[in-house]
Amino acid sequence: MKVLFCTDGSKISFNALHNFAKWSKNAIVDAICVIDWSFLPDDISIEAEGFSINCANIADSILEYTKKETENCGLLFGEKIKQCGSAIESILEQSSKEKYDIILMGSHGKKGLQKWLGSVSREIAYADGISTYITKEENGKMRVLFATDGTESANYAVAEALNNLNLENKEIFLCTVNETPDMLFLDGTLDSNWILAIEEQQQKYSRKTLEDLTKRFKCKGFPPDESIILSGNPAQKIIDFAKARQIDLIVLGSKGKTKMQDFLLGSVSKRVLENTKSDVLIYKDSL
Repeated sequence: MKVLFCTDGSKISFNALHNFAKWSKNAIVDAICVIDWSFLPDDISIEAEGFSINCANIADSILEYTKKETENCGLLFGEKIKQCGSAIESILEQSSKEKYDIILMGSHGKKGLQKWLGSVSREIAYADGISTYITKEENGKMRVLFATDGTESANYAVAEALNNLNLENKEIFLCTVNETPDMLFLDGTLDSNWILAIEEQQQKYSRKTLEDLTKRFKCKGFPPDESIILSGNPAQKIIDFAKARQIDLIVLGSKGKTKMQDFLLGSVSKRVLENTKSDVLIYKDSL
């Protein structure tokens, strides 16, 4: 597995590295540090008084420290990558060029207006075809939740996780969420028989989904500690369950909606990422 670790030298970014190290299995980590001039006022020259040289030296120091920290975490270090320009564009360009399996980042977990203005980690996480591991704080690194809806994207996420994550001595939780029928179609709520029929079909589908998933984990030698069907808003139920069980890592698949669809409707992965303290690993099938 090839990983691109994005760092600005902050504690938050290294929290991501430390957390990921406990889940990693045979990962090679490249590190990228971007000198982003976009925050500077237009009237400031980047060449003034050796400003650009100082920034380049800082980036070199960050990357050298990152190499040592990566190796101290027991991970294999690949390349140091230093670039100038937009952080988002530089990371996307590098990930496209090298075809990384996962982009690893820390997030400040901004809220309110700051959240809607966006951040580097947020933009990268929503980019098409890019799987991301996002950390907000250092955690126990022992409990992992696989949230599934039985779709192709969810099954892809499970397959990738079983192949690439170290699940030895970890507590594994499986969940699926039945969206309540009265949230689906307004007209349908007028017919109680219709609601009961839908709920019954959902329960059958969810039980089958979890049974199949449990078998996959058992075949790999990782029997789940808990498997549960929840009911309600999928994103909120996942968030609440993760908080109640003190989950360290949530693994999700993403359907890869367009930016307009994502803006209008949102997505489970987006809402979970923005409203949980757990690490979030979002797998996206690029095929």
